[in-house]
Amino acid sequence: MGTSIGPELLLTLRRDSARPLRLQLEESLRNLIRSQAMVADDLLPSTRTLSTDLGVSRRLVLEAYEQLTAEGYLVTEPRRGTRVARIEPSIVAKAPPSEWRPFFDLRPRTSDLATFPRRSWSRAIARTLRDVPDVELAYPDPQGSSALRVELADYLQRVRGLVAAPERILVCAGFTQALALCTRALADGSPPEIAVEEPGLVDQNRIIAAAGGRCHPVAVDAEGLNVRDLHEAKAEAVVLTPAHQFPTGVLLSPSRRAELLDWAAKGRLVIEDDYDAEFRYDRAAIGALQGLAPENVLYVGSVSKTLAPALRLGWIVAPARLIERLRQAKRLEDHGAPTIDQLALAELLRSGAYDRHLRLLRRSLRRRRDTMLEELDRHLPEFNISGAAAGLHLLAAVPSSISMPRLLEMAHARRLALAPISRYSLSDTVDPQRLVIGYGSVADAAIPRAVQTLAQATEAARK
Repeated sequence: MGTSIGPELLLTLRRDSARPLRLQLEESLRNLIRSQAMVADDLLPSTRTLSTDLGVSRRLVLEAYEQLTAEGYLVTEPRRGTRVARIEPSIVAKAPPSEWRPFFDLRPRTSDLATFPRRSWSRAIARTLRDVPDVELAYPDPQGSSALRVELADYLQRVRGLVAAPERILVCAGFTQALALCTRALADGSPPEIAVEEPGLVDQNRIIAAAGGRCHPVAVDAEGLNVRDLHEAKAEAVVLTPAHQFPTGVLLSPSRRAELLDWAAKGRLVIEDDYDAEFRYDRAAIGALQGLAPENVLYVGSVSKTLAPALRLGWIVAPARLIERLRQAKRLEDHGAPTIDQLALAELLRSGAYDRHLRLLRRSLRRRRDTMLEELDRHLPEFNISGAAAGLHLLAAVPSSISMPRLLEMAHARRLALAPISRYSLSDTVDPQRLVIGYGSVADAAIPRAVQTLAQATEAARK
């Protein structure tokens, strides 16, 4: 199939998949051509080179090349090697969005799901099933398992400085449900007016609207939420991420914290989303706002970033005046969270396994953060990086000499997933020349290649 070595290709074969490796290789090569990441006359690696790169037999690569040649995707010529064929435009048209899969994903997402503590969780589930009384298998308390609420109260007071009692905690299915429940609990004959950060968490405006509220974007600057603008919004509640603003990464300044709590003291509510509070690298942890004003701050947390979003376990620590409204809203929505999973989480907290997992996870994430910063400094020194002292993402300001639409287009062609800050904006007032770069779910070994791919896309997007 030709003797030339050919270019490097990023082709991932999953050996834990039931699908044969040859079929996986064929599909990966076929998608490269259909997405136009490889175009007519592009040279492929020799069969010997690709088999070595992938750690598979040369026969497997040979059979894959032969199959794609038979389908018309490849052509082999003496002394020219194996190349992409000239085929009908309809075949090489961009694949539908549902078929596009990135090689590298730098969008802000979860932490590495491979770090989920399977053994600890399995032991906690087994212990729960062994010890749970039969009565606990009935319909759950809408407010949540008392055992979990006791453990959460201890954990949140110890780690986040909350004023938390079990009777003030409600277990929910993560932040999305928490925000919907809060919106419903605030309704009092008219739609609640709720302010949100701009830019801010994606879809929170839709969550509020679906729950019957009205959303008011309020600008974020270098000190966090602009409380002066919050006064003008005439909202009765505000949703914010004070410890590590999403997506800018700024910390709500002490003066803004004082202004915000003064605003809330006048019968208003702060909804504090503490979404990545456990991950601090270059600064000490900042205590939660709730600890300063427990009757004016409603605190929301979850295990989506620390364990896995698939668990759908979160919690609300609410002011006394709202807990019963929240309980009734939860009862009407789904009658409560799964009891077995709640008790398993309670066991992780009680045994110390959750704390041990967090220490290991924090160490791993800091290493990835450091690698990401080093690679960005090496390959893209013109990017201005901020918001990297905590969390799972950083903010990169892209020079104006780079066309952002073109950068996204070039990244897409290279199977690199990026998140421009405009994705998190409800208006056109946010500076579009910024990327929100996540590193939590990118494997350590993949970070250098991912940044190199970003650098290539950036160079192709220069004006």
